[in-house]
Amino acid sequence: MNESKHPVFIAFQANNDTLPIVNAITRDNPLAIVNEMPAMVKIDCPGRLVIKRSSIEEEVGREFDLQELQINLISLSGEINEDDDEFTLSWN
Repeated sequence: MNESKHPVFIAFQANNDTLPIVNAITRDNPLAIVNEMPAMVKIDCPGRLVIKRSSIEEEVGREFDLQELQINLISLSGEINEDDDEFTLSWN
């Protein structure tokens, strides 16, 4: 099955709490493009964006519940597939 290349995105408030999250996302998604704005960080990615709990935990140095993403979440684009370990955005 061909995976869609339509872009997806996720946008967070720009603050110290989101910096390790953005670092983890960009490390795991080499095609991701980070757009930093004064109050927002938007991450665009063609086709699919995967956010891994384990990668964020490495960055923050503690356990991380993916539900915590919603604290600083502004917007997103794509269909969500979520479990305890990964939060994925894509278009089916």
